[in-house]
Amino acid sequence: MRKETKAIQTPFQKRDAYGSLSFPVYNTAAYEFDTAHDMTEAFSGRVLEPDYSRVMNPTVAYFENRVKALSGAENVFAMNTGMAAILNALLVFAEAGKTIVTSNHLFGNTYALITKTLARLGVKAQIADLTDTETLDRTIADDACLIFAEYITNPQLEVVDLKKLSQVAHKHGVPLIVDTTIVPFTELNAREQGVDVEVLSSTKYISGGATSLGGLILDYGTFEQVNKRIRFEFLFNIGSYMTPQVAYMQTLGLETLNVRYQKQAQNALDLARALQKLPEVKRVNYPGLVQGEKIGAMLTIDLESEQKCFDFINRLKLIRRATNLFDNKSLAIHPYSTIFVGFTPEEKKNMDVLDTTIRLSMGLEDVEDLLEDIEQALK
Repeated sequence: MRKETKAIQTPFQKRDAYGSLSFPVYNTAAYEFDTAHDMTEAFSGRVLEPDYSRVMNPTVAYFENRVKALSGAENVFAMNTGMAAILNALLVFAEAGKTIVTSNHLFGNTYALITKTLARLGVKAQIADLTDTETLDRTIADDACLIFAEYITNPQLEVVDLKKLSQVAHKHGVPLIVDTTIVPFTELNAREQGVDVEVLSSTKYISGGATSLGGLILDYGTFEQVNKRIRFEFLFNIGSYMTPQVAYMQTLGLETLNVRYQKQAQNALDLARALQKLPEVKRVNYPGLVQGEKIGAMLTIDLESEQKCFDFINRLKLIRRATNLFDNKSLAIHPYSTIFVGFTPEEKKNMDVLDTTIRLSMGLEDVEDLLEDIEQALK
């Protein structure tokens, strides 16, 4: 089956007693067993049956199965946020005295997680230019435990070469963990690119209109400790598992993911082309602009000053002033003063986060209406 069909026709783990076409929401904490032996088998992990909904829930498992069918991952773990997915994936390999190799071009909270939160636990960070793989190969830390990258960075929109990056990682015996939130996992075959673990915020494209928070870990089976530690340690000890209500909503979101993405990405490309022609816009940044390709539904524009950015955002009538990405509604935000507000001016400068930049997340509206709104806000 092709991806559009898999997103809708992935079979249930067990046939529903009433023949429901939608997998039911199991609003329960615990499950009854016929015998003590059956209970032991489930708790020991010898059979993958739900025993407690902090660890496994049938509704969440079905969502994971759909993602697994679409991605080709060996294992999929649904978490309650994208940040929870990143943390759990990093903790598989990170430990005190070891070094996470990453970039300063990261989403603000991810950068803070690695350089501040994990640093307090003794995990070191090597900040490197992940687009320069030759230099990285020569300078990677001897005690590196993993390389972490964003496939397309937020908000700098820098694109890394995953194949070259994975070659460096594997040459030095460490995994490559990649956040692919900016492009749907269905559009990028991360496994073919050499990615070992893919993480993403399912809050974005998958939820289908920003209905719910969630995150996904896609394990491609190249490092066996990923499945062992997350399934038999972290789900029990950390408690980041997705809720059944969210899994149900995001399963529905998966069914329309492709048609929504194609429209949103086309809007982004069309707007990027149009905005290049406006004199008030000093720079347009969209990964697919040069080649004319649809690569994600986010773009950034730079205006003359921070005040011009604030004036522009205040005058928007159709595009919403809000954080988040890939809602059905188009959104605008000034990352420098919001997402990165906790960083010093010097830190933001080093991260290439500029006070003249506005981030635009494209929704499903008519592109001409979006362009008219931007034009009136600029003038």
